[in-house]
Amino acid sequence: MSRRLFTLFLIWYPIFTLASELVWFDGQSPITYQMPKKVEPVVKIALDMWKDDMRQVTGMTPVGSSKAVVNLVQTKEIPVDGFRISIQKDKIIIEGSNGRGMAYGLLELSRLAGVSPWIWWGDVVPAKKERLTIDEDLVCEQSPSVEFRGIFLNDEDWSLRPWSNKTFESGTKGQIGPRTYRKVFELLLRLRANTIWPAMHEGTVAFFKTPGAKAVADSCGIVVGTSHCEPLLRNNVGEWNTNERGRFNYRTNREAVKRYWEERLKEVKHSHDNMFTIGMRGIHDSSMEGYNTEQEKFEGLQQVINDQQDLIRKHLGAPSKQMQVFVPYKEVLQLYEGGLQVPDYVTLMWCDDNYGYITRLSDSREQQRSGGAGLYYHLSYWGRPHDYLWLTTTQPGLIYNELREAYNHNMRKLWIANVHDPKVAAYDLELFLDMAWNINAVSGSTLRDHLKAWLCRQFGTEAGTRLLPAMHEFFRLCGERRPEFMGFTQVELDKEKYHRGLSLVGDVPFTRRKAAERMAAFSRIKSDIIEAQAYIRPELADAFFAAIQYPVWAASAMNTKILADSAESHRAYQEIQSLTLQYNEMNGGKWRHLMNAAPRKLPVFEDVRGRLNEAKDSEYRILTPQSIPSGAETIQMLGHSMKAIALPKDETLTYDFEIKTDGDYVLTTALIPTHPIDSGDLRYSISIDGTPPTIYSLKEPFRSERWKQNVLCGQTQREITVHLSRGHHSIVIKALDEHIVVDQVRFCIFSNDNYDLIR
Repeated sequence: MSRRLFTLFLIWYPIFTLASELVWFDGQSPITYQMPKKVEPVVKIALDMWKDDMRQVTGMTPVGSSKAVVNLVQTKEIPVDGFRISIQKDKIIIEGSNGRGMAYGLLELSRLAGVSPWIWWGDVVPAKKERLTIDEDLVCEQSPSVEFRGIFLNDEDWSLRPWSNKTFESGTKGQIGPRTYRKVFELLLRLRANTIWPAMHEGTVAFFKTPGAKAVADSCGIVVGTSHCEPLLRNNVGEWNTNERGRFNYRTNREAVKRYWEERLKEVKHSHDNMFTIGMRGIHDSSMEGYNTEQEKFEGLQQVINDQQDLIRKHLGAPSKQMQVFVPYKEVLQLYEGGLQVPDYVTLMWCDDNYGYITRLSDSREQQRSGGAGLYYHLSYWGRPHDYLWLTTTQPGLIYNELREAYNHNMRKLWIANVHDPKVAAYDLELFLDMAWNINAVSGSTLRDHLKAWLCRQFGTEAGTRLLPAMHEFFRLCGERRPEFMGFTQVELDKEKYHRGLSLVGDVPFTRRKAAERMAAFSRIKSDIIEAQAYIRPELADAFFAAIQYPVWAASAMNTKILADSAESHRAYQEIQSLTLQYNEMNGGKWRHLMNAAPRKLPVFEDVRGRLNEAKDSEYRILTPQSIPSGAETIQMLGHSMKAIALPKDETLTYDFEIKTDGDYVLTTALIPTHPIDSGDLRYSISIDGTPPTIYSLKEPFRSERWKQNVLCGQTQREITVHLSRGHHSIVIKALDEHIVVDQVRFCIFSNDNYDLIR
């Protein structure tokens, strides 16, 4: 095991046996520290955070001293943003490559003292310690796998914005204020992140129009960028005034748009830590205004990119020296693949399909670009086929699989996670940023260990160990269907047919037995969590409620509301309202207005229930592969199986089985709905008993109906009916392209229009 990976496990598991220890807090005197006279502001920010951490842990605030036990040092021997913690002559030496590195190292010491990164955002009160020790042989050296790592605060309308404006700090209506951003940036520092794309929705005051926001970012060492549709640090929704500037149309109003961009470039000329998105889309994330044909759009976008390089050169210097990002999103991808010339020093930022499945990875030529590549990844989303802006329930295995693929394709420059609120996204967000910091922090076979370590760090070893099976099952159920998707409804439909473009809750394709099994599974999870709760310190009650009870109880109630009879359904609806009120009032109202149980007031959140399918349940048998070939990887907490298999190109999985009766059988292969890694295909084949293989393609047009159903249930399925005789049979699945991930192989018997169990 590498030193880095070993170090991370020390972080996750702070209780370990040490041969020789240095005592850095003896229970009698405050911890002492020393730092260089001249440091970047971010070091002072981190020092204040660390001192407050130590005050909570020890009851005493650390003090500066020339004979300090904790010593901060800056060195150029470590990669950028990296740090090293070592013991030298009875002193803890924290060396940082720069200000951020020193800050990360200092906050790593907080982790070693038992402080969670979620101490403020998650109300994770650290345990009091009468003594702090550290292994005298410890050498903890870490540096980032991805250069720029951070979040995009998006779809903030029902969470972060009202909480900031109404609860945490007063200010201009709709403003996410500098105090809020300060708390966000402190969290990013604790999670070893360094980048923000600020909130930008209509109704939210633009980041650069929020007094003090950029200064706070600079002081915290946070690089400020903007989303895929906001060029050159401009927030078009909040900053482009059509009455004053005319249309946001580069074809007819080019000079006004250029002046608009120039204003921001002049404003940030003397500041640092800036990231410039280039290109152009419409104000509200639509296609470029004023261009009709594909050729017109191509020529217009090329002109935009060329002009932006000239503007950067004029106001900031050599464009190749500036961090620039181009996001080939939606129709822009087609223009890029049509030959658009994007300077080699610009970072290409690929996207997922908004549901966690990456749509494009860098090919062999793109991997050689000096600007490298990045990833924009959703942990929440507003849009078709359905929003998920309430709870954050993306399966850890999916996050791992897609991020690992991105890294393996040299996408190592910039990773951004889309979150509507960092508190609600806690575990998934930390997993994302852990992998951005150290790509080897977790593997397909250690995801359960990672979740267990997170739970133990948050709530104690005994409670965390007991919570693991319950949370594992929670991710399985949500992988089958997110709580927001339980109404089997869709958004952004034809408004002439559907009010507000929304379908209503109606038929639900669950039989009564399947519905009962699903509700019973949630009940078992809740029982296990109640048992684990007895082992949690009382001061962690709010932390436990926010991270565990609320999402599990609320998701369970949503399933009951849709699947149960009328009386029970109504009680479940009321339970969601009560849970949400409790969330917003916990810790003395600290989080009031943060949780909204009905974002956008979609039909699924109403006091309604579904109509169950009265048909007979199908019975099926899930087959297990004989072995996992070399190069394939079983990924924990991915798929309905929770152990989906990433199958490399040209590798095979073999399934052997016996049947006792001749007959017609239905074979269903269920795969994770990934996308081709490039502009190619996504194919696999099935061969039964050595017969010529049947080839299937999983490639789906974006927003096709099948794609919608795939992302709503987390699987894409193909069925074949075969006649088999009694005896032994064999199925071989072969990956014909990369990014094939096999979830389940199911076999059913077909007789008299009913399915029966294989015996």
